[in-house]
Amino acid sequence: MTSTTLGSATVPSNWTARFRTPHLMTVRPTMGAPDTALVIENRAHGPVGRIWRSRPAPGEDEWSADLTAPVGFDALLSEDAQWVATLEDDGGSEVGALVAHAVAGDERRNLTPPGRSYVVRGMEFSADGRTFLTTAVDDDGFHLVIAPLDRSGEPRIIWSSANESWYGHISADGRYASVDTTDHNPAVRRPAVSVVDVAGGDVVDVANDLPAGPIRGVRWSSIPGDQRLLISTERSGFARPAIWSPLSGERVDFDLPEYTGDLLPLDWSTATARILLAHVEDGIHRLVVLDADTGTTEVVREGTGSYADPDVAAELAYYSQSYLGGDGRVLAFEQSWDRPPSLVEIGLEGTVRTAIAAPEVPAGVPFRSEMIPGAEGRSVQLWWALPRGDVRGTVLLLHGGPNLVTTDHYSPGAQAWLAEGYACAALNYHGSVTFGREFREGFWQGYGDREVADVRAAVLRLRELGVADPASTFVTGPSYGGHLTLLAMGRLPDMFAGGFAVVAMADWASAFADMNPALRIVWEKVLANGDLSFEAACEKLSGITYVDSVSGSVWLCQGARDTRTPPAQAQNYADRLRERGGDVLIEWFDAGHSPDDLAAEEAWQRRMLELAELTRSGIRWSDGT
Repeated sequence: MTSTTLGSATVPSNWTARFRTPHLMTVRPTMGAPDTALVIENRAHGPVGRIWRSRPAPGEDEWSADLTAPVGFDALLSEDAQWVATLEDDGGSEVGALVAHAVAGDERRNLTPPGRSYVVRGMEFSADGRTFLTTAVDDDGFHLVIAPLDRSGEPRIIWSSANESWYGHISADGRYASVDTTDHNPAVRRPAVSVVDVAGGDVVDVANDLPAGPIRGVRWSSIPGDQRLLISTERSGFARPAIWSPLSGERVDFDLPEYTGDLLPLDWSTATARILLAHVEDGIHRLVVLDADTGTTEVVREGTGSYADPDVAAELAYYSQSYLGGDGRVLAFEQSWDRPPSLVEIGLEGTVRTAIAAPEVPAGVPFRSEMIPGAEGRSVQLWWALPRGDVRGTVLLLHGGPNLVTTDHYSPGAQAWLAEGYACAALNYHGSVTFGREFREGFWQGYGDREVADVRAAVLRLRELGVADPASTFVTGPSYGGHLTLLAMGRLPDMFAGGFAVVAMADWASAFADMNPALRIVWEKVLANGDLSFEAACEKLSGITYVDSVSGSVWLCQGARDTRTPPAQAQNYADRLRERGGDVLIEWFDAGHSPDDLAAEEAWQRRMLELAELTRSGIRWSDGT
């Protein structure tokens, strides 16, 4: 079987080629039939989906045509490949209704109760293809919503909680649902897993390791009637897999002491007893297969980049991830800073072939990973790369979240900075995931102190490398990374000439009135649960508090429909900084928290480079436009 290459073979020669060459966003196998997958590709004007059959039956095509049904990052394909589930919201507001669109034809079905709007924090088809489960959030709380796909009934709420509850999973036969919930530890993000009887809504059992650590559901057995659940535990402080039967209470933990760092359970081929794990140590990935019958492990892929990209506060727990095929073979979704994603198949006998090849793009610059002393002397990961020619400036990238992570991932933006002569670095600050529980929870206290200390440590390390001159050093990030960008501009003013804050939280106190319920409910509890009062916590966390100290230029890029970091609070920051005589621009795009298209990403990158050049020419950003 030949591999397939996405994108065009003819590309422009400069850095814009990376933004104009389509590439994989994710490959999402169907529950119950993993040899059929929804392939989502990022193109100039948004995501496009196609159905891919890695083992087509006689007479079947390996690839479908581009789907006419709406496809975004959140899209899922049903087991029979007849339906695509996606959220219908107001231009990216992330508040709306889940709908299943027919792959062929115009038919649509409601997956959440009609007339109600939700933020989605989990969605899944059952392996038998008969049931859809949504983890939905509104002003009344967190809910599990069941929708029968055979139209035997209307979508209905089967379970609700006032406490943070995310990422529900549905058993293969649709009889049971699990949910990661903080009911057992309200206001603290250390969930246990509750299993609910779908028919009556009663809680059957709870997997709870507290206070030793949280538990998260990963996926049910793919065999109808086998009511076992793959879970992720952290009793040691680091992720480990376990298999739990809520009906019998039996649980098998795999401690795997020979590994240090996290072992994230990604997938489970029940029929072959193979569990796919992402081993992450100091931010570097390996793919490991665990034999659930014998407890033995085998490293099947390493040294070729990253293999999973965890998400948070989204419809699905991973932006992209590797998975197991129907016979237990590994499908490795891999990418690196200078190489677009591809899908590599690793057979049961160890044979390796490229199933979906990466498109051709201009040669880039790989990044180095280094652990450096951060806040309180605790090691933090710094990725960095230097341009091939003279260094004209430096840019530090900060991821969102905070419970996200920067992996060895494909980044057209980072390569653009390097191509224009800027040293480029990315920091995994306290709060980043895949470095164990203590590090992930490191942002809970201090209200930005640890993250700012990590940023300072990163800049000092870059200076040791001969870069990061304060006159030409910039900091940037989206969402929580944008929030940290503004904190850095106000609390580390001598280190940065400018900050590019994308969809940033700038004024926490004023944001809550417009924030979507999934985040508002959580952050109100988190900020009221520490050493400071809620009001004092908001003040200390907010970039607007430090505008009098800002000496560099600031650019805010905000979504007009954003319900995570609402527009008004960003405008407040810009107005306050301008009143103090600061150099600030605020620019808007007509979407929510982030538009999913390469054209917008290219426009943002070009804008940041233009502004950086104004600084190098001694021109204020607000004067140079």
